[in-house]
Amino acid sequence: MGMFFSVLVANRGEIACRIIRTLRAMGIRSVAVYSDADRSARHVAEADVALRIGPARAAESYLSIPAVIEAAQRAGAEAIHPGYGFLSENPPFAVACEEAGIIFVGPGAEAIELMGDKIRAKEHVAGLGVPVIPGVNEPGMGDDRLTAAAAELGFPVLVKPSAGGGGMGMQIVRDAGGLPDALATARRVAAAAFGDDTLFLERLISPARHIEVQVLADAHGGVVHLGERECSLQRRHQKVVEEAPSPAVGDGRMRARLGEAACAIARGVGYRGAGTIEFLVPADGPERFYFMEMNTRLQVEHPVTEAVTGIDLVEWQLRIAAGEPLGTVQGSIAQGETRLEGHAIEARVYAEDAARGFLPSTGTVLAWREPAGEGVRVDSGIREGSQVTADYDPMLAKVIARGRDRDEALARLDAALAGTVILGVPSNIGYLRSLLADADVRTGGLDTGLIERHLETWHAPEPAPRLLAAAALAAHESRWHGDLWRRPSGWRLGAPAPVRYRLETPAGASEVLVEGPPERARVVVDGTEYSGGIHRERGLLSLDFDGETSSLSFARSADRLWLGHEGISAAFTLAGDRGRLRTGGRATADDGPDIRSPMPGTVVALSVAEGAAVGAGEVVATVEAMKMEHRLRSSRPGTVSFAVKKGDVVRLDQLIATVAQIDAVAEVDENEPTRSAIGGGS
Repeated sequence: MGMFFSVLVANRGEIACRIIRTLRAMGIRSVAVYSDADRSARHVAEADVALRIGPARAAESYLSIPAVIEAAQRAGAEAIHPGYGFLSENPPFAVACEEAGIIFVGPGAEAIELMGDKIRAKEHVAGLGVPVIPGVNEPGMGDDRLTAAAAELGFPVLVKPSAGGGGMGMQIVRDAGGLPDALATARRVAAAAFGDDTLFLERLISPARHIEVQVLADAHGGVVHLGERECSLQRRHQKVVEEAPSPAVGDGRMRARLGEAACAIARGVGYRGAGTIEFLVPADGPERFYFMEMNTRLQVEHPVTEAVTGIDLVEWQLRIAAGEPLGTVQGSIAQGETRLEGHAIEARVYAEDAARGFLPSTGTVLAWREPAGEGVRVDSGIREGSQVTADYDPMLAKVIARGRDRDEALARLDAALAGTVILGVPSNIGYLRSLLADADVRTGGLDTGLIERHLETWHAPEPAPRLLAAAALAAHESRWHGDLWRRPSGWRLGAPAPVRYRLETPAGASEVLVEGPPERARVVVDGTEYSGGIHRERGLLSLDFDGETSSLSFARSADRLWLGHEGISAAFTLAGDRGRLRTGGRATADDGPDIRSPMPGTVVALSVAEGAAVGAGEVVATVEAMKMEHRLRSSRPGTVSFAVKKGDVVRLDQLIATVAQIDAVAEVDENEPTRSAIGGGS
């Protein structure tokens, strides 16, 4: 079989764009698919051909096997690359491709099915002689058996869905009292995400590191590993920052042991293509490791392996799918010749508001500028004008930096994040920079609980005076070019009067004085004077202070002014009064009894009955959006009446419930990852 002429990419966003890039480099015709929500998406514009496959709801588009197969046949595609998420680990999809005479760029259905069932996978891997995490993994355990098994195993335990992966639905249970709620949540998430609510238990090993090994396997029995990745920096079981190699794997012997175990697992399931074997390594005993799961697809974090090996993993997925062996072609891969050179670190940029408990964000991308520089790579799926909706995964981009060593990679990554501009949608870039500056992160002392500990003392930074000055200047500019008679010139007999702007932030209010036209204005914030000017044609705002010039990016929507500086963005909402602006911030209690949705999403659970009495802090409802479950709690005792029902799709701030005769607010308690009709991977 020769190389393909045409390949359909059954995905969206940054991974679709990344696959299309390699297809273009290989001279292969790329076919994109899109839902109604993605009609103007970046991956659609970058592909050679693009076909609509359905409405925004993923179950009717990106997860529809008939729609994807029909699109491939219509486009004349010889192969389908699934990316990650969506249909990438779906055995019926692999079978449907085979039946349609289309090559599935991935392993066979048997390997996907075996490793997708975590209970069967653990039993199979244990039979290969690879250590597995102690646990109870009998098929079909009910809640009574799980409760008894947890007592036998001893707390703390980890409740895991058998059909899932990537941390979806996992629940940490520290004592017997928390088990019933954990089982109910895990079953609900598993049923919604995977169509299978089978659960099993594992002993919680903590503190521990999450280390995974990249493997490639051809159809001729050849298997190689490409070293390990450190994936311990996680929040709610979802990876945030990844790197290669791992700081914990200090010598070749540990790497060889991990690699040999990973290759044995791949051979043991007759694997084909690119795959990842995930291990848990106790922080107090790094010489030991336990198998967790195998991801039978490309990983989100694959660029760090590419950076230190020089190997294009997507290219080799395509070569293997086309029948090429690993070891007998030009540019072939042999285990003894594989080298890891330098260090690479990746940070995931999400559409989420760190100041509001990392709630998913939606909106229109008003400005997007990718960083550049030596050793810097960006995989993104957005552009200016892109719509970020609650229909799909909130990951917008990945920023990757490579250096000669870990310190240089960290420095380059931080500089790259500082040079990233995204306005119009809140992002986690500011938090990522704070995390990279953490002392334990700098020294490589990582474990899976580090981010949660970091968040205990972390607070979203308040807008600096320089940012307040910029916001007032941007507001001044927006009014200056309006009605001539309403222009804020400060004109009066004698010297012009400064125009006053009141800026409200979570920390309080500040008064900012602006004098002169926006192109060359004098700005005073709390007694500190700036001179500034806006360059409208470049979307830049410049401030001078003590001879130092700072350039801030800015953009404007119908009711907001967006400012960005060194990777951090802030939105100022015009609050109605002339010259009055308000920033966003952590939600605070209001004076009403209403519980409202803190984000657009779907109501997946009503935790109490209509008219039930609830106590302060009791969960009333759960809303799912962008792979997260958000539990909404009552702030005080009262009687509940619902304005929605289970399954309803709700808007931001839509009324969910009312707690009679007392004040109540929605508070985000836990964001539980789910999968369901959302793309993404781990």
